Amino acid sequence: MTLRIQSSMRQHRLARIFGNLVGNAVKYTPKGGKVEVRVTAEGNCATVAVAEKGLGSPEEDPPRLFQEFFRASNARSSEITCTGLGLAIVKRLVTTYGGVVSVRSAVGKRTTFTVTLPRCPGAPSA
Repeated sequence: MTLRIQSSMRQHRLARIFGNLVGNAVKYTPKGGKVEVRVTAEGNCATVAVAEKGLGSPEEDPPRLFQEFFRASNARSSEITCTGLGLAIVKRLVTTYGGVVSVRSAVGKRTTFTVTLPRCPGAPSA
């Protein structure tokens, strides 16, 4: 029973991580734009990269994007609404699983969030 609960909780948390990242990518991608999701596995890690061509973030903002209630300076002036909690939640959950989340961004260009997580024992090879 415990394993099922843990597995269900893990699935819920993983859905939250990637739901937040893909949801943000869709939200900040202009009409007609594309969101790309790449999944790779190497050794004991799995990496998921979510990329969009949208607002991008000014150079000084990416290190702060994972702070609660922080929004990129150019996003604050847009009509896109959000709470500023999604990326903080992503970081907390990724860290809980021993993973790492990072961001690369430039204003008016591509923004890519990358999550690397340890793979579960017994997970199929890539």
